[in-house]
Amino acid sequence: MTSILGISAFYHDSAAAIIIDGEIIAAAQEERFTRKKHDSSYPFNAIEFVLKEANLKLNKIDYIAFYEKPFLKFERLLETYLAFAPRGFKSFSMSMPIWLREKLFQKKIIFDELKNHDKDFNDIDKIYFSEHHFSHAASAFYPSPFEEAVVLTLDGVGEWATTTVAKGKGNNLEIHKEIHFPHSIGLLYSAFTYYLGFKVNSSEYKVMGLAPYGIPKYKNIILKNLIDLKSDGTFRLNMKYFDYATGLKMVNDNFSKLFGHPIRNPDIDLLTQFHMDVASSIQSVTEDIVLNLCKSITNEYNCRNLCMAGGVALNCVANGKIIKSNLVDNIWIQPAAGDAGGALGAALALWHKELDKKRIPASSDKMKGLYLGPAFSENEIEKELTKLGAEFKKLSEENLLKTIAQELSNEKIVGWFQGKMEFGPRALGARSIIADPRSDKMQKNLNLKIKFRETFRPFAPSVIREDLSDWFELNCDSPYMSLVSDVNKSLRKEMTEDEKKLFGIEKLNVKRSNIPSVTHIDYSARIQTVHKETNPKYYNLLQNFKKITNCPILVNTSFNVRGEPIVCDIKDAFNCFMGTDLDILVCGDFIMYKNKQNKKLITNYKNKFKLD
Repeated sequence: MTSILGISAFYHDSAAAIIIDGEIIAAAQEERFTRKKHDSSYPFNAIEFVLKEANLKLNKIDYIAFYEKPFLKFERLLETYLAFAPRGFKSFSMSMPIWLREKLFQKKIIFDELKNHDKDFNDIDKIYFSEHHFSHAASAFYPSPFEEAVVLTLDGVGEWATTTVAKGKGNNLEIHKEIHFPHSIGLLYSAFTYYLGFKVNSSEYKVMGLAPYGIPKYKNIILKNLIDLKSDGTFRLNMKYFDYATGLKMVNDNFSKLFGHPIRNPDIDLLTQFHMDVASSIQSVTEDIVLNLCKSITNEYNCRNLCMAGGVALNCVANGKIIKSNLVDNIWIQPAAGDAGGALGAALALWHKELDKKRIPASSDKMKGLYLGPAFSENEIEKELTKLGAEFKKLSEENLLKTIAQELSNEKIVGWFQGKMEFGPRALGARSIIADPRSDKMQKNLNLKIKFRETFRPFAPSVIREDLSDWFELNCDSPYMSLVSDVNKSLRKEMTEDEKKLFGIEKLNVKRSNIPSVTHIDYSARIQTVHKETNPKYYNLLQNFKKITNCPILVNTSFNVRGEPIVCDIKDAFNCFMGTDLDILVCGDFIMYKNKQNKKLITNYKNKFKLD
């Protein structure tokens, strides 16, 4: 038995994962335990969890894999400064002491941190380092169902690489092509995130959600001035407009002058049609880059199986366009595509590539539905709910599912806490808030009263896999909400002439389909297919809801409020339940109604977390 601990840390979304003989045993992000969103610190709690789940002490672990190489990153820092000097001296001088004191000697730092888990751990030579983009590529290819695939990794930046193309076959994986910093599609998208007043490395998905409210009227300005995009998808950015290579900001005054507006201050400036059009424009450019890259690499390598990873692979609208374009026959996207997934990729890379272990593509889901985090027994749930002062009752699973399906059909909003917590950014029916998609009030109510977030944000549908193509223009698995597709034309509601004249956020209140709560204003939806094999309880809940309503779909959003990590344990779930307008909380087979709880336990949750 060979065990490997994978770690990602010190930038954002720190995480840990354990594999044993190539099988993924457990994985979790540090933010879920510390309650600090995108926590970048050493993942002490996540490591403690995965060790416990694997029933191993640290000194019994055979190998430890870190997801990137700090020396290469330091090289980039030095060479970037030299290339742009004397510009950027301030940011360079600020970062240098941290590098010299901490980051440059990461192996020793990691070793010292690891010793806090187990006093008997004393072998620093167990620690290995993977390259950032190789970790991403490994996280995409090795769990995929393909014997052979081309692997596209797109993100902000690793050590040097921002875009890489790899080829995987059997257990072999090789990176063949790279685009290097500062030329980055991820940083380009983040620059627009910053310009639109959203938080970088946290709120890029808001730009994606805002884009359908606008039209891409600034697309030509972007292509003419900001990026030199070739027909094969390769690109170079015009650094005259960007400050991220040398400064403390993403864009400079030249960028603002180009678009005729200053950077939006989210505390003062409302979102206008201009901002929506800018969002639409950068989304359209991003889709063009991704599609052109996919076309060129699948042709060059004569391979129509595509794997994807890196933060840009979370752009599910672009992913949906790849499916629609028929550029590939099959696509598999690592659901924890960001840096958290690098922990898993580093471990898999060590197992298959360095140790040369055979890989057999499985017909079943090697990611285990992404249910890789902590779970709690019925006894643990009951004990914790009693301790919290909750008023609850236990039902049989059959009665629970019937009761919740009925309550959902009556437009009640439910916190759904079941089984193992999901790994990665999406809630997939284990730590979810669920609701009736047929309600035309639900999208606004969920955003304002439950999530405490912007009204324009869309919600995803969970749909029974067998019923997928009856409701959406898609007929392939999407268990991880990685793909956006359109609602079937037969379910759409045509806009009136007056409705067609509306602009921007005014469009929000127009009922678009028979399932308005999960239909974005362009008739699209970010789809989660639910499979009996990976989440039978959630699948059966959907079946019960379908019996009552003839609708095999539920609204599914993550169980948290804006700025809060997804809930991890019972206490997190109960606190969120009592701090929002959730009607019902279900933990395991225990059900709680808000109107039966002790009113003294109700808290002001709206301002508890720093907004992202």
